[in-house]
Amino acid sequence: MKLDSYWLDTAPSGLQACEDSVDGHVDVAVIGGGFTGLSAALALGRRGATVAVLDAGRIGGGASGRNGGQCNTGVAQDYAALRGQVGVERAQGCYRAYAEAVATVERLIREEQIDCDYLASGKLKLAAKPRHLEHLEHTAELIRREVDPDVEIIPRERIRSEVGSDGFFGGLLHKHGGQMHMGKFAVGLANAAVRQGARLFENAAVTSIGKYGSGYRIESARGTLRAQQVLIATGPSRHGPFGWYRRRMAPVGSFIIVTEPLLAERLARLLPNRRSYTTSRLMHNYFRVTPDSRLLFGGRARFTASEQPSDEKSGRILQANLAQMFPSLANARIDYCWGGLVDITADRLPRAGQHDGIYFSMGYSGHGTQMATHMGQVMAEVMAGNPEANPWRDFDWPAIPGHTGKPWFLPLVGAYFRIKDVFY
Repeated sequence: MKLDSYWLDTAPSGLQACEDSVDGHVDVAVIGGGFTGLSAALALGRRGATVAVLDAGRIGGGASGRNGGQCNTGVAQDYAALRGQVGVERAQGCYRAYAEAVATVERLIREEQIDCDYLASGKLKLAAKPRHLEHLEHTAELIRREVDPDVEIIPRERIRSEVGSDGFFGGLLHKHGGQMHMGKFAVGLANAAVRQGARLFENAAVTSIGKYGSGYRIESARGTLRAQQVLIATGPSRHGPFGWYRRRMAPVGSFIIVTEPLLAERLARLLPNRRSYTTSRLMHNYFRVTPDSRLLFGGRARFTASEQPSDEKSGRILQANLAQMFPSLANARIDYCWGGLVDITADRLPRAGQHDGIYFSMGYSGHGTQMATHMGQVMAEVMAGNPEANPWRDFDWPAIPGHTGKPWFLPLVGAYFRIKDVFY
């Protein structure tokens, strides 16, 4: 079992990162080389701006590579609950923003001819208990009436035609959206940005950002850059001058395993429609079939950061969950296991705008594939002088009470979720 990202290990070579030192002056410095930063660099370059993207590690190797490759419509939390929390009109706006985000991903794949195995097969949220199905039926009724008439409830008597497991009691099908290879998409998006003139720097952790004349001076591990504008797209970075953002997000570990390649007939029995899948528990799992016929299976196995011993332990937990869900895969070899932090806000909604004159977009809360890509395009428009383009512009973002930047409370949150899963 490799303790490496399947997406990165199987990504194509040829990413056009700069080998030179970080220096000079650009119109925009983008901090973070994930989907937000790369998408923004592409959109800014199309507008004629000079752009440099600085990443602390590998381009596409942060939170953008810590997911199941799902690109889904629907908000990160339950729509019915969101509606009660923020009101009908704002909840509708959030839902539509995610639908627009999926359309943005599909548009960029077409325009830039990105070969990333995109498959538009929809998402099925699986009810782990009978009462969960009742709630999904209520949610589906609201969604159909207010934002998306195409969602469908799969009743208990039909669920085996979707998932070859006895562990589910029905599901909510979102028909729009899809899945793709994260590594291939990241490389394709990065090289599209380079074609528009962007410079990409890996292993260039930012250590300080300060005012410099009418713009900013950015110090990094690979040199100093001057920029008129700065976009922070770091997600859950635990290092660097980003304390204001860290206090507003809980960096939660997300862990994934990928099996050996499986026979087509076996996969056809288990997941005949090859959708993206997620379960209804708080400590939920998500899974899908990869383009090379493996089963990818992930979730919040443990509320901890990613470190190799921890990743392996989390991988064993996920393997046990996989075997419980699909007993025929109990002896399937696990080829990959990896994890890392994803940035979760208190209400699981993204945040984007300006703080102290610096632009930012982050807080995608486990639904970043589509929204990060979309917000890169949006923030390019915002930075060009159109703040109304930002769907999250009117959302407050207070610090999490008691959160000083180190997530001391995560084990407590994990324990609470496990207890709640037992009784709900």
